[in-house]
Amino acid sequence: QVQLVESGGGLVQAGDSLRLSCVASGRPSSTDGMAWFRQAPGKERAFVGGILRNGGTIYADSVRGRFTISRDNAENTMYLQMNSLRPEDTAVYYCAAAGRAYIRSQLDDYAYWGQGTQVTVSS
Repeated sequence: QVQLVESGGGLVQAGDSLRLSCVASGRPSSTDGMAWFRQAPGKERAFVGGILRNGGTIYADSVRGRFTISRDNAENTMYLQMNSLRPEDTAVYYCAAAGRAYIRSQLDDYAYWGQGTQVTVSS
């Protein structure tokens, strides 16, 4: 089993930055492919971006250039650096682990999920 714990959410103003963390515990190979998703009020959970163990990344068009995903394999931690935040970035942000070495944008491709952390961006 893999446990994922997110932290770092909060209330910020538009234009501010925020960094989320996701600490993983369990079998290392289960976190070869990891991703961030977000769910805004009244909307479906959506892919933000993902990262492989070798550092390769993929981003959704809506965040590319503003958000950066990184990971520290020694610390079993993934990060989401969010810059130039907008009110439309307001959502609960979830960390996910695929259990396999890929990055995909569909929820069903991820076996493990964190509990989520709230990010609120005021205008």
